[in-house]
Amino acid sequence: MAKTAIAYKEKMKELSVLSLICSCFYPESRSNLVCEFEDMEVKPINKRTSGQAFEVILKPPSPVSDASYSIPYPPKKRDMSLEDIQKKLEAAEDRRRSQEAQVLKALAEKREHERDVLLKAIEENSNFSKIAEEKLNLKMEQIKENREAYLAAIMERLQEKERHAVVVRRNKELREELLA
Repeated sequence: MAKTAIAYKEKMKELSVLSLICSCFYPESRSNLVCEFEDMEVKPINKRTSGQAFEVILKPPSPVSDASYSIPYPPKKRDMSLEDIQKKLEAAEDRRRSQEAQVLKALAEKREHERDVLLKAIEENSNFSKIAEEKLNLKMEQIKENREAYLAAIMERLQEKERHAVVVRRNKELREELLA
């Protein structure tokens, strides 16, 4: 039976190539054409819109064929022992723990990165504040010094005017005494 199935698969591969070659040489459809292989017959059916259709008729296996060939079935699952089940459960638990640890590690790294970024931002803000405060203090000191210098200059001029006024008064009094 396995031999028949293998032969069937091979013939189906050859059949598609054969039908392509035949359709090139004989473009008209031949409904009475029957192909016969060693263990199957192939009859074309009316052409469909999706392509050609064939009827495949398998011949019964001959009594000469090997009976030892059979279609291999998937092996039956053996009964699992309690130890095997426990091992599989432990392996699954280990995989789950490992995956959980990886997720926690990734989250911890992400939190660490966020904390580093936040600390850096706070530090930069603090540095900016300190620099701005220092600049403001320097500017205020400069303004204060300039104001004090301006006031000192005004006071000096005022005192100079007072001295000049005293000299002028004295000269006027001297002149009046001389004239009188």
